[in-house]
Amino acid sequence: MEPSRGLKRKRKRKRKRKAEAKVEENGLATSPLSQPLPLDWWDDFSKRITGPLSQSRLSLTFESVFKISRKTFNYICSLVKEDMMAKPANFSASNGNPLSLNDRVAIALRRLSSGESFSIVGDSFGVNQSTVAQITWKFVESMEVRGLHHLQWPSTEADMEETKSSFEKIRGLPNCCGAVDTTHISMSLSTMGTSNKVWIDHQKKHSMILQAIVDPEMRFRDVITGWPGSLSESCVLQNSGFFKLSEEGKRLNGKMIELSEGTYLREYIVGDAGFPLLPWLLTPYQGKGLSDFQSEFNKRHFATRMVARRALARLKEMWRIIQGVMWRPDTNKLPRIILVCCLLHNIVIDLEDGVQDEMPFSYKHDPGYRQRSCESVDKTAFIQRENLSLYLSGRLPL
Repeated sequence: MEPSRGLKRKRKRKRKRKAEAKVEENGLATSPLSQPLPLDWWDDFSKRITGPLSQSRLSLTFESVFKISRKTFNYICSLVKEDMMAKPANFSASNGNPLSLNDRVAIALRRLSSGESFSIVGDSFGVNQSTVAQITWKFVESMEVRGLHHLQWPSTEADMEETKSSFEKIRGLPNCCGAVDTTHISMSLSTMGTSNKVWIDHQKKHSMILQAIVDPEMRFRDVITGWPGSLSESCVLQNSGFFKLSEEGKRLNGKMIELSEGTYLREYIVGDAGFPLLPWLLTPYQGKGLSDFQSEFNKRHFATRMVARRALARLKEMWRIIQGVMWRPDTNKLPRIILVCCLLHNIVIDLEDGVQDEMPFSYKHDPGYRQRSCESVDKTAFIQRENLSLYLSGRLPL
C-alpha cells in the first residue's frame, strides 16, 4: 500500500532536517534546496576559488592554500565560532549565499597567511574586499582573547625544568629558560604627516618592533610589540612587562644550580649583543682578543639563541601579512594583528601540525637590518657569565 501524501511530506521534511543538521555539524551554511549539499566543506570551497589560485587547481590542496592541516583549521574554528557567528554580522558571498563559519575563518586565515590585499583575497574567494576586511578584523579580535592561553610563560616547575633541559641539549648551556630576539615589521606610511616620523628606524624605513622570548620548540613564551622601529632592542626590553617582572624577582626566580662549591648560576635567558648584559639576560662577549673559553662560550651562546631567530623567520614565512611591507596599516591595530600571528604560530606547534615540517629552514627574519650593540654591562652579570664560561670549559675549580 502506497503511503499517504501527508506521510510522504513528513518523511521528506525529516530527510531535509537530517541533511541540514549534517551541514551545520560540519560548520557549513545551509544550501538552497535547488543545490546539492556538499559532502565536504573543502571540496565545495575549492571549487569556488577563482583568480590566480584556480590556475593551479590540479595541485590545489587545503594545506597549500592555508599552510596548516585540517585538524588545526578545525581547532581554530572551534575557538572563534561563538564570536565569528554572532549576530548581526551576517556576511554573504558575492552571489548572495551566506558565509559559513569555515568560509569566514578561511578568508581570515588566507589574508593573514598570504599577505595578499583585501581585493585579491576577495576576488579569489568570491566576496568583496570590504567583507574580507571586516571578517579578518573580527577574527583578530576573537583570537586575541580566545587563543591567548597558547602564549604563556611556563606555569609549573616541571614545565620549566623541561624547557631548561631542552635548551641544555642544544649546546650545553645549563639553567637557560629562553632566547630573546627582535624583528621589524616594515610599513609604508605617508611621508606627509609629522606623526609618522617616529616610525622611521635606523635603516631609514618605517617599521614596528616585535620582541619575542622563545622556548626550544620555537614556541613564543612572551611577546611585546607596538613600539616604533626607531627604538633600540635595549629600550624595547626595558619597556616590557617581562623586564619589570624579572627585575622585581617575579620571573626567572626558580632554582639555582651549583657550578662549583659556593658558585651558583641563576635562571636566565640569552640574547644577542643588542641587549644589555643583566643577571637574568646573558649576552655574548664583544670585542677582539677574546680568550679561548670566552670564544667557546660565544659559540655555545650563538647556537642556543638561534632558536629565536628561526622562530621569527618561521613566523614571517607562515603569516606573510607581517613579512613584507604593509601598505599604510593602522598602527593602533597592527600590534593586535602581530599578536594573533604569534598565537597562530604557537597553535601550529601545540597541535604538532606536520605541515610546518615542510616549510623551508631559515634564520633570516630581518633582511636589510644590521646588528646594533649595547654597551650596558651589569657587574654581577659579568661575573656570572665569566663563571659559566669557565665552567663550560672545565676551568672552574670544584
